[in-house]
Order: sequence, then C-alpha cells, then structure tokens
Amino acid sequence: MWQKNRAAAGATRDCRVLLVHPPFLGRSFWNYQETLKAVGRRYSNTPLGLATVAALLPERFEVRLIDCNVEELTDADLGWADVVGTGGMLSQQRGARQVIARAKRLGCFVVAGGPDVSTSPDIYADADVRVIGEAEAVQQELIEAIDQRKSGAILRAAAFPDITRSPIPRFDLLRVERYLHVGVQVTRGCPHRCEFCSVIELNGRRPRSKTPAQVLAELEALYQMGYRGHVDFVDDNFIGDRRTAKALLKALLPWLEERGQPFEFSSEVSLDLGADDELLDLMRRANFFAVFVGVETPDPEALRASNKQQNLRQDIVQSLVKIQRAGIFINGGFIVGFDAEHENVADRMVGCIEDSAVTVCMVGLLYALPGTQLAQRLAEEGRLEGLFDDTALGSEDDADQCTSGLNFRTLRPKSDTLMDYRDVIRRIYEPGAYFGRVRRLVRMLDRKGSRFRPRPRQIRADLASFLRISLAAGWRNTATRRDYWYSLLDALVHNPRGAKAAVSMAALYLHLGPFAEHVESLVEQRLSALASEAPRSGHVREPAPSPQVVGA
Repeated sequence: MWQKNRAAAGATRDCRVLLVHPPFLGRSFWNYQETLKAVGRRYSNTPLGLATVAALLPERFEVRLIDCNVEELTDADLGWADVVGTGGMLSQQRGARQVIARAKRLGCFVVAGGPDVSTSPDIYADADVRVIGEAEAVQQELIEAIDQRKSGAILRAAAFPDITRSPIPRFDLLRVERYLHVGVQVTRGCPHRCEFCSVIELNGRRPRSKTPAQVLAELEALYQMGYRGHVDFVDDNFIGDRRTAKALLKALLPWLEERGQPFEFSSEVSLDLGADDELLDLMRRANFFAVFVGVETPDPEALRASNKQQNLRQDIVQSLVKIQRAGIFINGGFIVGFDAEHENVADRMVGCIEDSAVTVCMVGLLYALPGTQLAQRLAEEGRLEGLFDDTALGSEDDADQCTSGLNFRTLRPKSDTLMDYRDVIRRIYEPGAYFGRVRRLVRMLDRKGSRFRPRPRQIRADLASFLRISLAAGWRNTATRRDYWYSLLDALVHNPRGAKAAVSMAALYLHLGPFAEHVESLVEQRLSALASEAPRSGHVREPAPSPQVVGA
C-alpha cells in the first residue's frame, strides 16, 4: 500500500482532495477521438460537475482535479490524496468503479457522486461516502463527512437546490487547452415529460436558473483566464425557461461586444426553438453556432406514446430547417425501438434526416435508463431485461445506447428493430449521403449574424486543423477524398461563410464514418446471436400490454 507522509511533504492544508473524472470507456458516439486528433485536442468537453464540486469545498482543503480522458491517473496522484472524489454518468460507471478500487487499495477515503450514483447507489457501495442528488444541497454534510471520515455515509439531497447560490466553478483546475470546448451551466431541469429521459428524475421538471449576472461572472472568469473560443452551455434544455433564456441573451449581447466577441456558443434545446422567432434571433446574434435537438423519431404515434408532446406541435422538418437557416447547425438525436413505431421506421427516419439536412445524427437504440418512467413501466409490464450496471454494456467496445440499447422485451421482434437500426446507420453515414447533407446544410446556413472574432492564435490553430483535416479526409481516406473537396468547393462558391462548417463536418466524419461501421458490426453480432438462440428456445412472442401515455 502507498504510504502517505504528509509531514515530509510539507502539507499546509487540512485535507488533500483529488477529484477524478473517470474515463468514458469503449468506442462511443461521443468519443470523437479521430476528430480530436485532427483538431489538436484530447477530449471534447470539460468535467464541469467536478469543477463545481471543487468550488463548494472550503479553502482549507487543497484540491486537485484529474480528468482521465485527457491525462493518466497515477498511483502517485492517488498517494498524494487523503480523499478521492469521483463519479459520473452510466457510460463512465466502469471507469468510476476502477478509480474507487484503486483509491481504496492505496488507503484513500473515497466519495462518489454524480448522475449514475444518484440513480444506482448500490453499485457504488465500495465508496466510503455516496452523494445522491446535487452537491449544493448537501454541501455542509459533505464537508463534515470528509472532515470526520464518516465511512458508510449516504448524503441524500432532500430537494432540488437553488442554483443562484452555486459558486463559480474552479476553471483554474482545468487544462482548458486540451478540450474542444469549455462547459458553463445556466439551468438545470426540463419542463417536458419524455418517458425515456432521466433529466426530469435527476434535475426536476421545473427549470432552475442562474441569474444573468452569475452566468456573466462565470464567462468573465474564463475570459480573465485568457480562454477564447467555444463555450458549451451544458443545460438539459437551454430554452426550457424561455423568459430566463431571453434575459440572459439580452445581457450577453453587450457583454460580448464590450470584450470583442471572444466566445461562440452551443447548447441543447428542444425542437420548439423553431417556433420562437425572437429567441432564435437572439441566439443567432449571441454567436450560437450549434445546438443538439432531440428529434427522437418522425413517427407521431411513437412521439405521443413516449410523451414527447413538444415535437407534435410543429412540423419537424420545417422546424429543423428554420433553425439551420438562422445559421445554427443541428446535432440531431434519434431513437429506434419505441413500442409504437411502425415497420417503415427506417425509411421515415432517413427521410426526415435527408429532408432537413441534419448532418450529424446521434441515432441510438432505446434504452430504459434507471429511474425513468420508461424503466418503471417496463418493469411493471414484466418486460425489463437489462441490468443497470456496467455488465449490461458488455465489452469495452460496447459503450453507449448505440449498441447496448433494447434492454427490454420489444413488442416487434427484436431482430426487426435491429435491422431497421442498422439500415438507418448504414444509409445516413454512407459517404455520399453524409457529404450530400453537408452541401445542403452549408447552402442554407446564414452565418452573417455571427459576430465571433477569433484571435490570431485561434486563426493559426484553425489553419493547422484545416491542413490536418484536409490531409486525413481529402487525401488519405479514398472513400471521402472526392466528397470532401467537392463539399468544400461547393461551400466556397455558394456560401463562403459556411466553409468552416463544411470542414468541421468533415472532421466529425473522421470519427462518425468508422464508428458507423463499428456499430453495424456489433449489430450484426447481436442479430447472429438472436438467430442462434431462436431455434433452441422455440419462443413465440406473446402480446404485451399496450403502450401507455405517461403524464398529462
């Protein structure tokens, strides 16, 4: 066991706390490793949750933060610490448990928290302290548990905290130059009732917002650090409270102008952004260039049954096109596997994607996340099959719902659903189809409203990235070579302001193309396994209860 010698090290603080962000193991849609190599970064987003926890700890604690996605966690790092804090999402569960085991072997007191601990606390029983809920709600109890080394303590938030009291995260602990963007949070919670989503269980249905002054103070902290470029508002739904979003954007506009437009922004929004012209215009003028939108499915019956009501109030394709015409490109979220979906789901989904020119699409298999209304309903119907621990993810190559979904007994034959899913992935990520959407997207993007001003250092970095991307997608990869140059030329001819977006889409395809092939391979394996099991079992699918609409 590592022997700590604090006196010899000359420690001057009460306690040494090492916060460890676990790795996202396996090949995930969100990994973007080939893309990151091309743009000279190590990972996409910063560990904002742990940076916020660090700010909640007293100054008498000496705090360090290590993100295993951008640097190695060594035994020397763990040996330095008296207390190790870790945790994360379901896709980090395996990595978090490995961190806990290592830290315990080396004699550290371990605290675990985050979304996965909150929904599946029993899985983290090896930790000395488990935090269930948001850290701000148990701040004093957490400090006391660390001070007194209360092994076995479970700190449970009694309510959702007022985040107007949340401190400025410890951005100084992050090596921001290693990331594609830095995260800032404005709100928590979402007003919608989507059956499959864990946000409303973890963060509530009433959006809680920081004040504009708070958000500007966090941006000012980044600005004073010298950071410039992409800031991601990591909200569950940035426009969940439109009044708050508009107030922030109106305060943000002069702040950006006074500082020479140092940042450009992205976030996650609901589809109804396309129905609010004022909000869309404010976001465009405030340098928003990308949003993630949960489309899920173009099938109205599936949307209705899963309680995705907000997507039934407008034409999906028209809304997506309207957002992109405002100069904000969309990363679309799609799901295959709903109870109510029809056999033509693949054709309808591909048609929606092609008609709207949504280029980057996170298409996953429906997964009943722990604690969700979906998981509860499926359990009551006796249809829930999968576990909520890391064994459900199989090998390390099976890292998210793109390959580990359908952890329940489906109403349609599971093989049919898997074949439809494979069909969607194959068709939208075929190089000609993907770059065809790139060309249509760039032609519709109106980037004249963007005022973002990259600094000379950023321009040099962008040029270096352009050369690496061009070498990778435009020369080494024979499958994309022609489409890459054709798309770039088309952008220069028809919309030069959109040329950067064309190059960015090509950079993303360095990851998405091979990832699509990887997903196809894993789906084929699942189909083969199902085919081999069917003759032995002789199972005939029995009718399950009709899908229920949850909520009003």
